[in-house]
Amino acid sequence: MASQADSRDETGTGAVTAGPSGAGRTSAGLHARLLAALGPAITAGEHPPGTVLRTDELAERYEVSRTVVREAVRVLESMRLVESRRRVGVTVLPLDEWNVYDPQVITWRLAGSDRPRQLRSLTTLRSGVEPVAARLAAEHATPEQAAAVTEHALGMVATSRGGRLEEYLVHDIAFHRAVLCASGNEMFARLGEVVAAVLTGRTHHDVMFSDPRQKAVTLHVQVAEAIRERDGERAEAAMRTITVDAMAELDVLVPQNGEGGERSDARAGEKRQGVSST
Repeated sequence: MASQADSRDETGTGAVTAGPSGAGRTSAGLHARLLAALGPAITAGEHPPGTVLRTDELAERYEVSRTVVREAVRVLESMRLVESRRRVGVTVLPLDEWNVYDPQVITWRLAGSDRPRQLRSLTTLRSGVEPVAARLAAEHATPEQAAAVTEHALGMVATSRGGRLEEYLVHDIAFHRAVLCASGNEMFARLGEVVAAVLTGRTHHDVMFSDPRQKAVTLHVQVAEAIRERDGERAEAAMRTITVDAMAELDVLVPQNGEGGERSDARAGEKRQGVSST
């Protein structure tokens, strides 16, 4: 007798499939749901390296078709989280094989217990790249690129009070992407998605104070001014201060011995005072 998972749509074309309740669901939605469950489970260590995941077992557990499982596995393979072999199954790969620059992998890791280490690793990366990118932007930015950096710095100023973190985040991400792109270095520009993922994770997992501190906001404006005025040394110095302060902020919000990014009541109280740096 065929299993419930076997009876589901195997076309992978987005056809409607039936769940236990009889409600229609698209294979695309099931694929996304399976990824949202498997990806974080792997990055959180629930399936340690070397674990073999069986297609039939995954289909049964998550109540999806084998085709949906295979689609999800292909995505995980592209991120180097797993490797699929005939007659073996889907094997979870070790961390040093993962595409740690993939924004989705970053998002999943920030959602789990690895958050403190991931935040420090990403902030260290930013410290090595963004100050140099700011200097290069001062040297190479077109007038339009310099104007975009200024526009988003001013947007950060406008949204930096009143707990408007989501609006602030939009301008913060756009500012850092604009600087990386204006550097004229295509490798730096590709890191825009990485920076966007870490800034988003900080906000959505409360690794931010309720309002960004004004020193940080002012430093972003200073970077924009230095780029507009072709002052590479000043642009680099201001951006370096931003990244150094961001690392110092992590020591308050996510101590290295913290568990899963949880803060103490004292740190939560400090959050309400608002002294955030990005």
